[in-house]
Amino acid sequence: MTGLSTLLIVVGLFLAGGIYSFVKQQMPKGLIVLLSIAAAMCLVAGVVRLEVWN
Repeated sequence: MTGLSTLLIVVGLFLAGGIYSFVKQQMPKGLIVLLSIAAAMCLVAGVVRLEVWN
């Protein structure tokens, strides 16, 4: 089950990089918040899956 966990963590980090880029480009705050929530959910889900399944 580590493949899905790794994928979730990678997607979460990719979204975190997107947040940095959106902040620098001064994108709408709502979009940044939505992206932040998605990144946090992916990272937490990936870490939890690693802890639960291993």
